[in-house]
Amino acid sequence: MIAMIDLIAHVLLLLLMPPLLLGVIVKTKAAFAGRVGAPLLQPYYDLIKLFQKGTVLSRTTTWVFLAGPTVTLFAVMVAGLLVPLSGRPAPLRFAGDFILFAYLLALGRFFTALAALDTGSSFEGMGASREVTFACLAEPALFLGLLALARLSGGLSLTALLGGQVGGAWIAAAPTMVLVVGGLFIILLVENSRIPFDDPNTHLELTMIHEVMVLDHGGPALGAVLYGAAVKLFVLSAVVARLMVPVASERPVIHWPVFVVSMLLVAVLIGVVESVMARLRLLHVPNLLLGACLLTGLGFILLLGSSS
Repeated sequence: MIAMIDLIAHVLLLLLMPPLLLGVIVKTKAAFAGRVGAPLLQPYYDLIKLFQKGTVLSRTTTWVFLAGPTVTLFAVMVAGLLVPLSGRPAPLRFAGDFILFAYLLALGRFFTALAALDTGSSFEGMGASREVTFACLAEPALFLGLLALARLSGGLSLTALLGGQVGGAWIAAAPTMVLVVGGLFIILLVENSRIPFDDPNTHLELTMIHEVMVLDHGGPALGAVLYGAAVKLFVLSAVVARLMVPVASERPVIHWPVFVVSMLLVAVLIGVVESVMARLRLLHVPNLLLGACLLTGLGFILLLGSSS
């Protein structure tokens, strides 16, 4: 019975909660700026409006253009099923699934960039080039962080890495956990094109990265792009939230509310970061990504040194 409740709650939150995180981020930024800001549920209204519109396609595009949003949304949804949101076993789990998790994110990024290139626009090609360049530096940091968690948990599944033993990992190796959480939070920002790596609200061609890759999408296709981006934000935030708030409980009435609150706290934290920081110059972005690699790599090295 508990397993069925956990499955239903997992799927419902994965489907329904992602746009809410965007609303919380916008509200947090508005509060820092002394404004009321858009309604908390505005992302839901925007998605409904986009899915009700028609689709206009360029003659230069092929099936790849529409496959980009579809494959990306599918990839991040499957990745969300691999993550144990509340510390309970994930719906999909097997030894080594953290490798599949990383490559599902890479698959979505690949098809987004491919759809941008399919338009034949050098402008969108510029954004795709920047996206994959930053990904080359972000993926090692992600893998090193996951390897450190695997070393701590002794398992090779995300359910083991992010399960009930996370609290014990903080007691046994707090310095490593601090480094890993810091590195993964940076990965959360860059993977979702948030400040200081990118500004999702900008329209300056010299600074756009993710936004420029979806300029030719409209209607339901743009809705799928925005919803997929929200789900990706939700999935990576769930990993960080699980590490930051490692509450373990067998009762759904406890661990699911704790998960929701921790996710809202991560969204507020993202909003705070975007309110107190400016977007970095492109030349400085690799330095910050290298710092994320150093954080997670040092965390992994500390574990190797303590066990030798």
